[in-house]
Amino acid sequence: MSAYIIRRLLLIIPTLFGIMVINFAVVQVAPGGPVEQMIAQIKGTATSATARFGGGSGGETSGGGGKSATISGGGGDVAKYRGAKGLDPDLIKEIEKLYGFDKPAGERFWMMMKSYAVFDFGDSFFRDRKVIDLVIDKMPVSISLGLWTTLIVYLISIPLGVMKAVRDGSHFDIWTSGVIVLGNAIPGFLFAILLIVLFAGGSFLDWFPLRGLTSADWDTMGWAQRIGDYFWHIALPVLSMVIGGFAGMTMLTKNSFLDEINKQYVITARSKGLSEKRVLYGHVFRNAMLLIIAGFPSAFISILFTGSLLMEMIFSLDGLGLLGFEAVVNRDYPVMFGTLFAFTLLGLIMNIISDVMYHIIDPRIDFEARGA
Repeated sequence: MSAYIIRRLLLIIPTLFGIMVINFAVVQVAPGGPVEQMIAQIKGTATSATARFGGGSGGETSGGGGKSATISGGGGDVAKYRGAKGLDPDLIKEIEKLYGFDKPAGERFWMMMKSYAVFDFGDSFFRDRKVIDLVIDKMPVSISLGLWTTLIVYLISIPLGVMKAVRDGSHFDIWTSGVIVLGNAIPGFLFAILLIVLFAGGSFLDWFPLRGLTSADWDTMGWAQRIGDYFWHIALPVLSMVIGGFAGMTMLTKNSFLDEINKQYVITARSKGLSEKRVLYGHVFRNAMLLIIAGFPSAFISILFTGSLLMEMIFSLDGLGLLGFEAVVNRDYPVMFGTLFAFTLLGLIMNIISDVMYHIIDPRIDFEARGA
């Protein structure tokens, strides 16, 4: 197993490099880079996104003149930037130098990767802060949403899936399937809006807050009050995300158990006189739960980095999802590529951890022996 882990760790390098190359190349052909955003601010043509996010206007500026083109470095060519007509070419050169676009794209990519190799992600273009500091500041929100959502989804889905498998075809299985179908059909963001209307000062009750992870006076509270205040703030966002996640996991658990229950070793165990509980939890459970438990790291990463953007926007939570969205809107390249590098690296490591968990849960699974 150790040789397999070493090979997988070594494969991270070309995989990560390839992902960064592809994304860097795509960004080069996207209009509305930081130079164009600065030009829009100088000319007073930046859109309302500037005020919202503290940066540029997004993909385009409303200034006239010129034809949109890629920003590939070079020497202050006014014509290649949208809205730059009428500006001093020397000013364009200064702006390019400010953002590092006075160098060719290949040189910029190489310098970026050398910095990332030592986990130096640089400074944000529009926030005047280091990227790593921004990520650390936003991390508590995203970890809170991702961790609690994943845990609650597993705590609901596994027992429910097991009960549905054991009682397959019963009234319990039928009506719970209806609940699962309903939960799977309702988008998480729509359920979040419903919860706000019902419980957060909408048309009915005003029980829960709508902004932030904690209250303004959190620092003055005792530990018991802090814990209560924390869960009070994340209750609705987490519940909204759980609705969309538990349905698929429940059906996966049920189907895994049904597959195992119908296998020959279960019939043999029953024929030996073992109790149904002993058969279910002593023999079936480990094999049926292999895929589900081993997939926990990947599920957590998926919810952490891809499932919380809408919830952060709806509930005014300043987390990693919102940070990434604002970076894309503002073309804040250091934040975009820094977070992409860090999260991709973390995701690749989590995949290796998932494989290791497969082996820990069932030692019969040997990736090295299979030549994986």
